[in-house]
Amino acid sequence: MTHDEYDETCRDTEDCRLDDPHVQLLLDREAEELARRFDGTFSIETVRACVHNSFEQLNSGARVHTYLPVLAARFARERLESTAKNQGDTVSEIPEVLFVCVHNAGRSQMAAALLHHHAKGRVLVRSAGSAPAESVNPAVVEAMSELGLDLTQEFPKPLTTEAVQAADVVITMGCGDACPVFPGKRYLDWQLDDPAGQGVDAVRPIRDEIDRRVRALLDELVPAAT
Repeated sequence: MTHDEYDETCRDTEDCRLDDPHVQLLLDREAEELARRFDGTFSIETVRACVHNSFEQLNSGARVHTYLPVLAARFARERLESTAKNQGDTVSEIPEVLFVCVHNAGRSQMAAALLHHHAKGRVLVRSAGSAPAESVNPAVVEAMSELGLDLTQEFPKPLTTEAVQAADVVITMGCGDACPVFPGKRYLDWQLDDPAGQGVDAVRPIRDEIDRRVRALLDELVPAAT
């Protein structure tokens, strides 16, 4: 599926509805691709239901405005991966970290990108929020681009129980977000200034403090990675 097709069908949230036959076709094609990825674990019906539900979650409250079907498929893939891990269908030898802040538009996005960058595949990283914003904070995108990290393709995602359950470490970012508590998980709360409404000059020190904490966490999780 080309970006032109997505753009034509989902130029904005009002044009991108689940009851639109063209949108359903796009979602079903995404579901078919995901079903091949999860062959032997989830049925096509389960995958399709997850993709449609993910679409509805992202579309709720006009949170995401462009390329919604493909973003829904990305979100559904993460949810299915977490569910497969939780029910023992997949086994991962690398730790999984989930960063959480209310809007998933600033601190958690920076933390996820920095840990992913430094870990070089040795840690699985996700981020989410209880009330996702429409998009990642532009000042955060600019501050991260200064380090050569591109957040332009990232988008705020809803916090799900399966994501928390699949994570080995769950880190809230000092924003008052609450997560489901499961035994055997490590929970941390990093008290950090909020970049919302701030310019890039104010975001840089927040970014650098997150980077310091991410590096220290990586040293604990995978000492050989640094």
